Amino acid sequence: MNGNRQVETVNPYLVQIDGSSRCNPGPAGIGVRIISPNGKVVKEISRFIGKRTNNQAEYEALITALNEIRLIGRHHFVIHTDSELLYNQLQGRYKVSNQELKELHSKAKKLLATVPYVTITLISRNDNRSTDRLAKAASRTGQKIIDEK
Repeated sequence: MNGNRQVETVNPYLVQIDGSSRCNPGPAGIGVRIISPNGKVVKEISRFIGKRTNNQAEYEALITALNEIRLIGRHHFVIHTDSELLYNQLQGRYKVSNQELKELHSKAKKLLATVPYVTITLISRNDNRSTDRLAKAASRTGQKIIDEK
């Protein structure tokens, strides 16, 4: 609980994110999967995002996920990422030196401030395979694949 704001559920939504870039920088895609507290996949996004680095694609996936979270409303959310760079930059452990990443990092931090019930967790790549497939599919085809469930 945060002040007078009440959360509708104690079981969190799981939000899996990943970014992919071919040739780094190159054709890039993002993958986002949102799973409700009862285990049902409520949304999958696999979207081509143009020419980006892998790290930029990771941030784009996070920003997309945070925008989706804002639409769902006041619930607990756990975001899973396999990007050590993104995770550690958001935790303040790593400095953000690249200008493009600074802009994406700032945007992500502003969005995070609007959704107070979010935890970001670093997971292994093996535990993020399904979202990795969404991101790679979008980067491979150069077009939006899935944007609704």
